[in-house]
This record gives sequence, structure tokens and C-alpha cells, in this order.
Amino acid sequence: MIQKKHLITWLSIIAVGSTTSVSAETILAPQVPLNQQESTIIPIPIPVIPPENNPVRPNICTAELIPPMIEIIQRYGGGWGILVESLETGETIFHYNADRGFIPASNAKILTTAAAMQKMQPQTTVSSNKSLQEWVTTTNLSSNNFYADTLLRRIGGSAAAKQTLAGLGINPRSFHLADGSGLSRNNIATPRALVDTLKVMYSHPERNLFFSSLPTAGVSGTLRNRMRQTPVTGIVHAKTGTLRGVRALSGYLDHQDYGTLVFSIMANHPSNSGTTLVRAIDEMVIRLNMASPCQSAFDN
Repeated sequence: MIQKKHLITWLSIIAVGSTTSVSAETILAPQVPLNQQESTIIPIPIPVIPPENNPVRPNICTAELIPPMIEIIQRYGGGWGILVESLETGETIFHYNADRGFIPASNAKILTTAAAMQKMQPQTTVSSNKSLQEWVTTTNLSSNNFYADTLLRRIGGSAAAKQTLAGLGINPRSFHLADGSGLSRNNIATPRALVDTLKVMYSHPERNLFFSSLPTAGVSGTLRNRMRQTPVTGIVHAKTGTLRGVRALSGYLDHQDYGTLVFSIMANHPSNSGTTLVRAIDEMVIRLNMASPCQSAFDN
């Protein structure tokens, strides 16, 4: 168990004073055309009330963490949404457009499988004599779109999923599921919606099922060829997301000093290559793993 450390890093375009009342922020879906014939996506307003400031701070050195993260964002450009929190304390480690809506691609499967696991028992037969446990594992580990869409239909569709996740404490206005797989560009999710879902599922009675369904960096699933032979090989368990102009990664990082960090990183950049966006995301994750305590002025 790690020591409790307290820090909030506010890097989004919204600055919230600890003594100031907060009005709802409007989230707009990024406009990423499917092709030349496709009309521009109509942004869907999603009012979100950011959480209250926590005046207690962990001892992560922001002077070391913030500049490299911002440098990566600026170097690659595009629209970024990032939220990193401590699983143990719930405190924010890094925050950049965390309450803005983005196309999540297959990160939508996190919401789909979380809702399905709340509605059904692991041994419930979904289809083809396969249990929910098998369907969740295939959905997340292999990013199987058919399995994900089938799960959403099985639990009653998007409205049922939204109601179920709201019952777990996930802000229903922080996401919109047009399908269960994330193939639709009408899906919207904030980094906070994904982080909150990941935190809830870590405490779920079937946590091991959900956790083991996520790919592991350099080891398994859709992350088996990413971040190999790096310091985060084997310690990042996360769902990938891939569409043209969209890349996402949301999951858990087992930090050696701060325990488990829960993160969501989404990039919507129609003019940048997927390979470039993946490189940027992986670089961010590796940099997060390098976060270290600040040295006191009295330390020698």
C-alpha cells in the first residue's frame, strides 16, 4: 500500500477556484469527417459539472511531470483529452480537457462491458453457448466489435447501458453510446467518464474478470506489440481505441511509487497518422510512469 500523497494538477482550459461556484461546462464532440461525402458531425452538448477542488495534494513533482506532457501534446497537435487519477486516493495527477467529449473509438467497449457485467452474472450464456465471461474477455482483449454490439443489444441498448452506469455513479451526461463497439463516430465520451468507470470496475465483485480482459502492454491482446521492452511492459492494462484520425488508451498503470494510476488518453486528430498518435500516447504513458516525488528544500 502506498503512502497517501496529495496533488491536483489543473491543466485543462477550465480553471476552477476552490471558493467559486461552478456552472456546467458544455462538451462538444470533435468534428472528424468520415470521408469526403460525409457531412460534418453535429456536436452534441453534454453539460458536465466538474468535481470540487481537493485542497490536499500528493507529493508528485509537477515541475517534472507537467512540462514533458504538455510538450508531447504541443509537438503532435490535434485535440487531446487526458485524465490521470490515483486509484487509492481518487486524487488527480494530470488533467487536460478531462470534461470535454471526444470520439472514443473502441474505448466505448469499456462502458459496454461494464454495463453488461452489472446486468448479468459471469456464467450467464450470451450467445453460441458462450458465457458473459468469455464475451467480455473477447470484447476487450481482442477488441471484437461484433461481441461488443451484441452485448449492448443483450442488455437493452444504449439507454439501458446509460441507466445502468448512472446507477454506478457514472455521470450519464458525460458519454453517449451510439453502439457498443465504438465503430460509430457518433459515440462520445469524456476522459472522466472512462476513468470513473475504470475506478468503479476495480471495486466490482468481478474485478478480476474485467481486469484480466484488458490487454497488457507488450504482452497480450491489442497491446502485445506496443511499449515492448520499455519500463511499462507488463504493468499497463488498458483498452485501445482505433478509428481513422482517432486513437485512445484507457486503463491502469501500476506505478512503483504511487500504486495503481487510472488513466484515459484520447486523441482526435483527423490530419495526423494513427502511427504518430499511438507513438504520442505511448510516450505519455511511459512519462507518467517516470513521475517521482518532489524533493523538499530541506532534503540533502
